[in-house]
Amino acid sequence: MADPLNIVWHRPLPDGAEPSTVTVSQDSADRWFVSLLVEEAIAPLPDTGTAVGIDAGLTHLVTLSSGERVANPRHERADRRRLAKAQKDLSRKVKGSANRDKARARVARIHARIADRRRDHLHKLSTRLVRENQTLAIEDLTVRNMFGNHCLARAISDASWSQLRSMLEYKSGWYGRELLLVDRWFPSSKLCSAPGCSHMNDAMPLNVRSWACPRCGTVHDRDVNAAKNILAAGLADR
Repeated sequence: MADPLNIVWHRPLPDGAEPSTVTVSQDSADRWFVSLLVEEAIAPLPDTGTAVGIDAGLTHLVTLSSGERVANPRHERADRRRLAKAQKDLSRKVKGSANRDKARARVARIHARIADRRRDHLHKLSTRLVRENQTLAIEDLTVRNMFGNHCLARAISDASWSQLRSMLEYKSGWYGRELLLVDRWFPSSKLCSAPGCSHMNDAMPLNVRSWACPRCGTVHDRDVNAAKNILAAGLADR
């Protein structure tokens, strides 16, 4: 290039860093990216001494053992009408035509907008959880197996639990945090989390959002109770 490129920087390079690799790429939405590979030493964060259990869901993206709920933005559903219209327009274009290329680019830009907003939200959430807590406990979910439920597959894909877990894993490694994985078959929703009580229900349908323990009488919110049990199970198995 004879002239400088109009570049929007994601973040400044670390002081004194010399890029060892520069990669130029283009995505399906016709956006260009330049990735610079540098060596950077990331210092561990101060020990907070706090621990949190994290229960993933659809109504709320995550519920914490502290009782906090993080709303599910549902990025794909927010742009579903726009995406459906763009895909319908694409299907009507003649293959190989310039108009079809333009319609394909419009669909790709909508998909990119959804993915970008989802990734931005997950980055902010995972960074906050890692900064605020020394120990984090989550369920070891196999998300791909859940796609067999056709009623929930689209919502599960939009929530992107796998991406959130991946972010928590590498950020915990960066900042000196401990990430505990709880077995996916652990009955976190069925078990009473009250101290000294270990009652477990035989079944817990998804439509049951709160329940009272028949043994100790404690009234539980389904998701908060699950998050508390996930934390207890993670700490017990560490």
